[in-house]
Amino acid sequence: MLIALHKPFGVISQFTPDGSPNRPLAEFGLPKGVYPIGRLDADSEGLLLLSDEADLNERLLHPRHAHGRIYWAQVEKIPTPESLRQLEKGVLIQDRKTLPCRAWLLGPQPDVPPRVPPIRERKSIPTAWVGLELIEGKNRQVRRMTAAIGHPTLRLIRVRIGNFELGDLAAGDWKELARAERDLVCAS
Repeated sequence: MLIALHKPFGVISQFTPDGSPNRPLAEFGLPKGVYPIGRLDADSEGLLLLSDEADLNERLLHPRHAHGRIYWAQVEKIPTPESLRQLEKGVLIQDRKTLPCRAWLLGPQPDVPPRVPPIRERKSIPTAWVGLELIEGKNRQVRRMTAAIGHPTLRLIRVRIGNFELGDLAAGDWKELARAERDLVCAS
């Protein structure tokens, strides 16, 4: 079984509470026996896969399989083409250089529902949405990458895994994937 959940802000990628005010996955009525494939931190939103098939974890997450994941990051200031090239070449975070990735300025800027609570906004600092396609997923990697080039992430949404897109699945909703959707997830 493979499930797609639109993980809202303030939800941890585990079923048991961790002592924080963040909500666990147990609150979403998911089937018994499924576990997250990878993670999204509590401050991030978007597509989270869950499955009862242990082999999917390695197949979808290990960088040697080059299984892409696309994120939309709302960042402070408008990144220059050179800043985006820095991301693409890899940046040094926590004494380790990230693998090359794709990075681009989203145009037009996406129309996403407001977040609760809203992001911080400063009248004198514009924001922009960038897209990033990664094949690795270290802890808080996108946030650390954008900060390393001087564009801190204000909001982060994972919108695609493999060729499967989050689409119009509402925050907090989930669905079991049909065969054709599953094939999109597993495609490299």
